[in-house]
Amino acid sequence: MTIHGSHWGAFRARVEGGRLVEAVPFEGDTDPSPLLRSVPGAVHARNRVTRPAVRGSWLDGSGGRRGADPFVEVSWETALDLVAGELRRVHAEHGPQAVFGGSYGWASAGRLHHAKTQLNHFLACAGGYSGQTSNYSYGAAERLLPHVLGDTAPVTGQVATWDDIAAHTDTVLMLGGFPAKNVQLESGGTGDHTARLGLARALERGTRVVNVNPVRSDAPDHPGVDWVPVRPGSDTALLLALMRRLDALGAVDEEFVARCTVGDDRLRAYLRGAVDGVDKTPAWAAALTGVPTATIEGLADRLRTGRTLVTATWALQRAEHGEQPYWAVVALAAYLGQIGLPGGGFGFGYGCVARFGATYRAFGTPAFTARYNECPVRVPVARLTDMLLHPGEEYAFDGAVHRYPDVRLVYWAGGNPFHHHQDLNRLARAWQRPETVVVHEPWWTPTARMADIVLPATTTLERDDIAAGSGEPWLIAMQRSVEAPGEARNDRTIFAALAERLGVADAYTGGLDDAGALRAMYDRARRSATEHGHPIPDFDTFWATGHHRYDLPAPPPPYAAFRRFPSTAPLATPSGRIELFSATIDGFGYEECPGHPTWLPPTEWAGSATERFPIHLLSPQPGTRLHSQLDMGPVSTESKVAGREPCVVNADDAAARGIADGDVLRLWNERGETVVGAVVSDDVLPGVALLATGAWYTPLDPAADDSPELHGNPNVLTRDVPASRLSQGTSAQTVLVQIARVESPVRVRDPHALPTFALGARERVPGSG
Repeated sequence: MTIHGSHWGAFRARVEGGRLVEAVPFEGDTDPSPLLRSVPGAVHARNRVTRPAVRGSWLDGSGGRRGADPFVEVSWETALDLVAGELRRVHAEHGPQAVFGGSYGWASAGRLHHAKTQLNHFLACAGGYSGQTSNYSYGAAERLLPHVLGDTAPVTGQVATWDDIAAHTDTVLMLGGFPAKNVQLESGGTGDHTARLGLARALERGTRVVNVNPVRSDAPDHPGVDWVPVRPGSDTALLLALMRRLDALGAVDEEFVARCTVGDDRLRAYLRGAVDGVDKTPAWAAALTGVPTATIEGLADRLRTGRTLVTATWALQRAEHGEQPYWAVVALAAYLGQIGLPGGGFGFGYGCVARFGATYRAFGTPAFTARYNECPVRVPVARLTDMLLHPGEEYAFDGAVHRYPDVRLVYWAGGNPFHHHQDLNRLARAWQRPETVVVHEPWWTPTARMADIVLPATTTLERDDIAAGSGEPWLIAMQRSVEAPGEARNDRTIFAALAERLGVADAYTGGLDDAGALRAMYDRARRSATEHGHPIPDFDTFWATGHHRYDLPAPPPPYAAFRRFPSTAPLATPSGRIELFSATIDGFGYEECPGHPTWLPPTEWAGSATERFPIHLLSPQPGTRLHSQLDMGPVSTESKVAGREPCVVNADDAAARGIADGDVLRLWNERGETVVGAVVSDDVLPGVALLATGAWYTPLDPAADDSPELHGNPNVLTRDVPASRLSQGTSAQTVLVQIARVESPVRVRDPHALPTFALGARERVPGSG
């Protein structure tokens, strides 16, 4: 059986009669993902894109509506000529900024056939494009942390390892818990899932975990885990009160604060109420968070006794004012004075993806690097709809003023904005504005249905590649196992054909076919690994073996050198120290993101709930797929309730509405509505509901604006406003809704069906008569 790598881990491909029948977990994986069971069904799904297709109304120039019009299947020659012609036209008439290269990084664990990178490389070779910056995952943190800590390492690099936590940590304060479903996933793949077992090992050795979370089940069911239910969006208030309690007790590590931070005088004045007249006491926080005063006081006492690690999931900063809880986590850890000690300080990302708690490796990672894009326009990913609706409009971002480009052509490969983005009804309206939308897809996803030209792309099982990430020690050969269906081609082959038409073939391919590019990518990684004292085998040996595992030494605790010698090992902040108050951020003048951690009530949260919209809706990552990937697989489809995404509702809220398990529910607010299946539970705080992301967007009437969504996609309800002007990050977790039982629900339309094709339509280039 050939070996393969995926976001869900490595596996062996069992193929019978040319079909993948089982993804057998890799023998080196101690905790394989259940999502592997969905891989065969995805590879051979009935909704694969098998021929190039063009929206009929775009092809004949009659207009129509994206998402509602039938498609016409065309030859590759016609499709490639159409795409190349549109790229030439838009560049000539409007310039490179009018071409938007949209994508996201989760299309493949393979590092050569990484759709986003290949798209960016091609468009840069073809004359440039407006690109994206930041991400949906931790966009607020990405912009905040360089101002506070000097870089983004706390969300991208090394954090305290599970070995250090097990050996040294007495208490882990987990804001957002540790959703074990998420640690089965890793962008570059993994050979061995270690995170869930790492936490279990720490608990067995006596580490105590405090799950500060509206959801009990986001942490293990273990005697060493305490649940502290907290209202969504109020974590900053709790953290500020913990700091104020330490201050009142004289328990702040004043020596560490004086030696390793700046700005504490400003923060301390705010905590004590000198700035706004509000003392940030536990009693003050109790009214906001729903956590009793005595619990907050007891928690502060526990944190200052023994070694403490303060962690927060990425979800906390995917909210209005999402920068504030992360900044407050750093400040609390500084007050405790254990930053730089083994198993102490702070860490972000535990329970978000597989790599956190493992050893970060900044060398020897095979990766393809895109050509530099000469066009300087980079739009924050979460501002996609604003960009389409408001060309030329100014917006603030991280201390500077930018202007949205006037986008005429959207080129998307390797992503599904109709999953990732917020307020999908608004996006659907904005998506009608560009003149042309081109999409590469293996499946007829919601984004493919919203395109003008759809080019059929291969899945990872239909090409050779290498899975590798910097956050774990494995390299996995992704060996081609099955033939591509119909006329599907890999992205690199598609772009090479377009590059040939545009006269930039050599710039795009570098004179290498896929096999040569894969070998060259590996050889660069091999040189890097050798330079760092960790040689890896030659390519042929690696390919024959199918995998390689680095033997990596235990890393030092994060910030250990800085802790010992802050003057000679400074941070890359203006002061060289941890900035509890940032004069830089303060100077931007953003009232929604002041110069130190601050309690700022969200627009929509439990504290602003009304009779009309009383439920705070959280949209966590799903446990049955990755984002929207594998939604058609059995693990996801078996989890559906009445054919719809399950929504977890608190038992008291359900009783008040006459809701029982298995009922069909309507969720709505002023932005939209969706239909879901009910799961009643005591594991979620009253006034809170959970609806995982990723159910394929399925409007009742694709031809209508603001049509009800039938499949349970929460992003028809979420707010498309930034966390702040500092980050322009998503605020998906800040949303209120109403819930009601549906007596006679509309039959759910199959979200994974093929689109409509125009029968008997002939291929015709626009304007050809």
